Amino acid sequence: MRQILGHHHASGITKDASDNYHFYAEILGMRLVKKTVNQDSPDMYHLFFGDRIGNEGTDITFFEIPMAGRTWRGSDSITRISLRVPTDAAIHYFKQRFDDFNVPYKEPVRINSRLTLEFEDFDQQRLALVSDENEAYVPHYEPWDNSPVPTEYQIAGLGPFQLDVSDIDSFEEMLKNVFSYRIARSFVHPGTGDTIRVYSVNKGGSSDELHVKHNISERERPGRGSMHHIALQVKDEAELEEWLGWLRENGLMTSPVIDRFFFKSLYITTPERIVIELATNGPGFLENEQEATLGEQLSLPPFLEADRVEIESRLAPIRTTGGSADE
Repeated sequence: MRQILGHHHASGITKDASDNYHFYAEILGMRLVKKTVNQDSPDMYHLFFGDRIGNEGTDITFFEIPMAGRTWRGSDSITRISLRVPTDAAIHYFKQRFDDFNVPYKEPVRINSRLTLEFEDFDQQRLALVSDENEAYVPHYEPWDNSPVPTEYQIAGLGPFQLDVSDIDSFEEMLKNVFSYRIARSFVHPGTGDTIRVYSVNKGGSSDELHVKHNISERERPGRGSMHHIALQVKDEAELEEWLGWLRENGLMTSPVIDRFFFKSLYITTPERIVIELATNGPGFLENEQEATLGEQLSLPPFLEADRVEIESRLAPIRTTGGSADE
């Protein structure tokens, strides 16, 4: 049975892995659960931030590309990634924390009935914190005891993904007929006045929503601060193989199933040239590291282990406020 279970992860582009670590681990309080490399280009870091063990649906990840230019914002792109927090009080906690760390943000406001704090990281990645306070369904997540953010305020996982598309009706047809999303509602953004359509799947709610805006401006030119792809969650490899056949029957451009060691994936390029990954539940980030030391050392999939010395020689140590994460 083909079923999208919700969000799996989202992957963006950063210019500097150390600054990226500072923002997501030391300011947002997420755990670096996997410090690895881009498996298709192992001379660049791929960092995964999530809950205590990086459960599916909690991870935001970044490829480090030091020479990345600025993003020229536009349509046919992933325009904002939301991160869920448990309560409205957590929104106010982070507002004060952003003041303390000079993080640019907009005043909290209710967007689609949820208290929301929109902000940007140092790459000008567009993000939002969204409160789960009135959510009927909240997926499992595990707080991390060593986070600089108190347990009751910690980021609980991924919330709505926003996409801007130039042909919203065609994109909606794909979401409904290929991926079985349903249109839940529309809302008007209180800050911009934009009308945004909400699509939901599986149990519904913040953790599986796609927010889609009609935008006929020029296509986005990606760079630092852009999202490379979003990943949606499927049960296992057998179901992923079913998806592969179904997607190709429907004329979508896909990769084959690829073993990413921590999960298996396939990649879809939509007619808008938006990249959507389908990724399996498991085996997860504990496959080759102990929970207590997740993310502390460079983790490589088995097929890259023979090249470890060469790979490590090309990667600069990641700085932290306490020194180097590689020490």
